[in-house]
Amino acid sequence: MALNPQLFPNGMPVPFVNEMFVLARDGVEYEVDKIPGANGGKVKAKGTIFLSNIRMVFFANKPVGNFIAFDMPLLHIHDEKFNQPIFLCNNISGLVEPVIPDDQHRALFSTHAFKILFKEGGCGTFVPLFFNLIKSVRQYSQQYASREEQRADPLQAAQTPVDEMMRHAYVDPNDPTRIFLQQPTSESQLRRRTYHSQPAEHSI
Repeated sequence: MALNPQLFPNGMPVPFVNEMFVLARDGVEYEVDKIPGANGGKVKAKGTIFLSNIRMVFFANKPVGNFIAFDMPLLHIHDEKFNQPIFLCNNISGLVEPVIPDDQHRALFSTHAFKILFKEGGCGTFVPLFFNLIKSVRQYSQQYASREEQRADPLQAAQTPVDEMMRHAYVDPNDPTRIFLQQPTSESQLRRRTYHSQPAEHSI
């Protein structure tokens, strides 16, 4: 995970090299814990989820304290589950490991619990795409790296071939998810090469 990743003015995440955005879903409520500076460490906000072949990014409609967005590398997500409670809205819950800077110790960083609640419309497009994508990313990465290397480099997921999966994606008419048939930031040449902060001239 990474708190407040680089964003364009419209809230779209600044892409990594070889990153392909798959979908955007508005009208979700997002919950995550262990956020520095948040009341009790927990943040709850409404906004948009972006899903790519590398990560899932939540962008809040309104900042909550210093919380604007939250970046979750697909290779760092685990224990994900689709929940269908009887009296509450459908949601996806799970855990995500932090992205640890090279000069920091793992013990200083905690695993985050998150939940994505679908409060506006169905989720029949989003849920299958998310689970299929995360499965593909894991299968592809396991062929080329040990578990330690996968965790160390979340950008490994960029090599996952997702084109075929996208061509056969089911679109639920009750789900307002927007699928990207063309990459939304093609007009920009800005591409990030690492999860860690660096001078802007090295990001292009």
